Amino acid sequence: MSQVSMTVNGKPASGEIEGRTLLVEFLRENLHLTGTHVGCDTSQCGACVVHVDGKDVKACTIFAAECEGANVTTIEGMAAADGTLNKVQQAFQDHHGLQCGFCTPGMVMTAAALLEKNPSPSEEEIRSYLQGNICRCTGYHNIVKAIMAAAGQDTSKIAAE
Repeated sequence: MSQVSMTVNGKPASGEIEGRTLLVEFLRENLHLTGTHVGCDTSQCGACVVHVDGKDVKACTIFAAECEGANVTTIEGMAAADGTLNKVQQAFQDHHGLQCGFCTPGMVMTAAALLEKNPSPSEEEIRSYLQGNICRCTGYHNIVKAIMAAAGQDTSKIAAE
């Protein structure tokens, strides 16, 4: 067992872990931040995406120990302290970019990372960036629409799948 310390959603967080503890396990089991979902355990679905030092990372692919001293943001850290949703979360709600909600935390985190890198992505760029995230419900149409809306773009011409 070893000790790990990091900043999670702007607050110091630490805990005792085994060397093989994944970041997603540390977040969910040690810190009780269950918004980060485990969908596949094989890095295929993207439900576990979080930001580590500003980069979108699948939390099932990185050990918690590798995040020693890192700044980690989970879906719980995206909204304002008063509960006001950030622009990506609000756009997902407004444009029905969710259905069952299982993939939504990872989609929101991935979308936020994309918009940090490219504040005005095309529909094609959004679809390409989301390739590592799987949604089994919505068919991506409304997810893409939500991301374009969060970017302040016209969503009326988004191609149906």
